[in-house]
Amino acid sequence: MDLKDYLTVEEVAKRIHLTEERVRELINLKEIKATKIGRWYIHPKDLGEFIKARTNK
Repeated sequence: MDLKDYLTVEEVAKRIHLTEERVRELINLKEIKATKIGRWYIHPKDLGEFIKARTNK
């Protein structure tokens, strides 16, 4: 696992216009898949799946 390929909570919050606290809540609710190694890391593919799941069809 190369962490440079992953996003931090801060980066995800900026990308989807939420607070860092809300992103952490979504991680704890298992709505955003994340890996914790000292701090939370989110793979861009998992962020894409989160966004896709909330897109109107």
